Amino acid sequence: MPGEPASGTDPVGDFVPLRAELIGLAYRMTGSWATAEDIAQEVFLRWHGTDRAQVVVPRAWLLKAAARLSLDHLKSARHRREAYVGPWLPEPVLDSPEPPQQAAREFADDLSVAFLLTLQRLSPAERAVFILHDLFETPFAEIAGLLGRTEPALRKLATRARVRLQEEGRDQPHRQAVTDAEARRIAGAFLAASRRGDEAALRDLLARDAVLLSDGGGRRQAALNPIRGVDRIVRLFASLARKRVEAAVPLVHLGRINRLPGYVTLEADGLPQTTALELRDGRIGAIYVVRNPEKLAAVRSQLGG
Repeated sequence: MPGEPASGTDPVGDFVPLRAELIGLAYRMTGSWATAEDIAQEVFLRWHGTDRAQVVVPRAWLLKAAARLSLDHLKSARHRREAYVGPWLPEPVLDSPEPPQQAAREFADDLSVAFLLTLQRLSPAERAVFILHDLFETPFAEIAGLLGRTEPALRKLATRARVRLQEEGRDQPHRQAVTDAEARRIAGAFLAASRRGDEAALRDLLARDAVLLSDGGGRRQAALNPIRGVDRIVRLFASLARKRVEAAVPLVHLGRINRLPGYVTLEADGLPQTTALELRDGRIGAIYVVRNPEKLAAVRSQLGG
């Protein structure tokens, strides 16, 4: 496993270079950037208090500690997720602040909403094994103690997780990556068309089987069920445009959200709203809108609010 031996004397020096990885792991586990940052801080406190002279590889110790705290969080949050109002989406993150880790595999560079949602459909154990082993290259032998399972059992969990991801179309050819400039162009075109209620422009941008998920968490108005199909989505935006009497809400970010084309607007209630667009075969196949104020703290922080 990649990593350097512990210095034994400098907890900050061992921890800081790995902080981004710990946040990335916890974010993929929990779907919450704020929780991931809290977990990274708790890992540091535990790292500072442990006998580091007994730790052979700091990265292994730190990753397992972050995974253990993430699992504890998932246990405590399960009942809240079950009672969640409307579609649940992961907390949005602007412009992917987590730097890609060269040692990690291709999945480790994927923070797209679709991938995060798929991870959330796995059981906590499946998620932990897949993220630790496939994304962060932790040997099964080291994960066994964390989950209290044998290596053969962990291999089965990892295989099951990979199958689930493949069934969700994780690596299908229709998924489309775009440059930063193209991401801004697509996000800007969709924002303009939706504000105008321009049905023709929206139909040109959207796939026939597009889906819109809106997460208000019961705290702000949002659709309680996914809106599926280009016709229903176009009618929705056309209706919203006709009802809009105030000036257009300010655009405060245009670029990427969770590495997808997207934008942030400041709504009439003074709170931000994020819109991320997933592309498939050259058209927008999914629209992810987050309005729940509890999930926008990281966005407000990134925007300086």
